[in-house]
Amino acid sequence: MEKYSDMIKMVKEVTTSDVHKLHEAEKSYGNSWKQRGGVGAFMMLARKWDRLEKQVKECNYDIFNAVHIDRREEGILDDIGDLRRYLALVEAEVTRKYNSPEDNIADMQEDMFREDRCEWKTK
Repeated sequence: MEKYSDMIKMVKEVTTSDVHKLHEAEKSYGNSWKQRGGVGAFMMLARKWDRLEKQVKECNYDIFNAVHIDRREEGILDDIGDLRRYLALVEAEVTRKYNSPEDNIADMQEDMFREDRCEWKTK
């Protein structure tokens, strides 16, 4: 068995924690992150990125220094975690859909939209 470096061990801890946090969030919010389809999911990512960019710009884009300065619980590190988890959700959704042989991008949109009520499915 290959021995992981300390950095990869830390990545494993972080991503394992992400799974638990996503599980807890899903209990409250369900699939609300994708209720507006792919454009809405992208905009969710963009908003989180915009927030990060604004915060690190003040430190000349040195993210390590920005995190060091901003030790708030809801600070930069929290936003980084949120973005990582949102990206994981998007990747998992796309992977799930594309691993199903009968699905393609048109089917993804059709599957998420309720024609009878002109709204996006949330569950």
